[in-house]
Amino acid sequence: MNLIQRKSRDLIGRRTFLTMAGASWALTLAPSAAFALSQIDAVYASAFMTPDGSYGVATLTEKGDILERVPLPARAHGMTYSPVTNRAVAFARRPGTYALIFAPDNSLEPIVITSVEGRHFYGHGCFSADGRLLYATENDFAGNRGMIGVYDGTNDFARIGEFPSYGIGPHDMTLSADGRMLVVANGGIETHPDFGRTKLNLDHMEPSLALVDTQTGALIERHAMPDHLRQLSTRHVDIGADGRIWFACQYEGARNDLPPLAGSFARGEDIRFLELPEETTVALANYVGAIAVNRRDGLVGLTSPKGGTAVTVDAKTGAVVRQGSLADAAGIAPAAHGFVESSYGGQFGATHSQVSWDQHIVRLGTS
Repeated sequence: MNLIQRKSRDLIGRRTFLTMAGASWALTLAPSAAFALSQIDAVYASAFMTPDGSYGVATLTEKGDILERVPLPARAHGMTYSPVTNRAVAFARRPGTYALIFAPDNSLEPIVITSVEGRHFYGHGCFSADGRLLYATENDFAGNRGMIGVYDGTNDFARIGEFPSYGIGPHDMTLSADGRMLVVANGGIETHPDFGRTKLNLDHMEPSLALVDTQTGALIERHAMPDHLRQLSTRHVDIGADGRIWFACQYEGARNDLPPLAGSFARGEDIRFLELPEETTVALANYVGAIAVNRRDGLVGLTSPKGGTAVTVDAKTGAVVRQGSLADAAGIAPAAHGFVESSYGGQFGATHSQVSWDQHIVRLGTS
């Protein structure tokens, strides 16, 4: 990806999104939604559950005003977006087998794809830099190995290949700025759809972070958790403006332990754990559900639904700059300043909706 492409990706906001999607989109919205869109600087998407138990994905403003809704066949988890092709994806929650691809401006009919036999999705994925390929974390449950499924965005997202994730239980995944490398969080937890969401190997987990070549599927480097932190499941990742990789974890060990729950590294470096104050670690309750980097402001955001906590950290110093209570804290994504956060209880930013937001938010554009 060249400098112009990177700048274009970094500066996408409401006006650029509207231009890309077509200003006619605003004309299709209800008057209240069109007005809400005109008043804000960022557009997001997140999956949700309604009070009657049905599922969907919403396009919404940073203030939490819902603009569009697309129904989902079952509960979703993570999301991804390509600013090049204006396509977003909602991935089924593990061990789900569907992913729904849609245009946030509702310009095309949604496409539903299904994992191949012997695989299920892990709830996350990302697009290639040009938007032509979709990568999805998958479980080869018979072989007890993580895989990356590759789907062709130019051909209704037909599955065209796969390569290893170089670990067990790949969860979140993101793409380097140059588009040449996938960063995969292998949670290290063995599961099998015959046992639902049961974790089968908590006494011998193998969490790791893998860097994988997008062209060849070859392993570039792999970082296993230290032996004394083998129960620290690496779950979610994001990348800073300087290319530094940030990761967040969920601890499967004793409840009274206080392990580090987040950290960072650059290619060629050892991982470095974030040294949070003890009171912050306690508040996170050994469980970080989502992580996001605000590249412009140099901030890292963490949420914990178990701890009912949202934390913002200075990416350079590691200092906590904000810590607040948010019951059932779920998703987090970069905002104009800091982050926008959601909750299972229906909170999105400053707005409360009659839906339960799922664990992740994607900004339609990047910080």
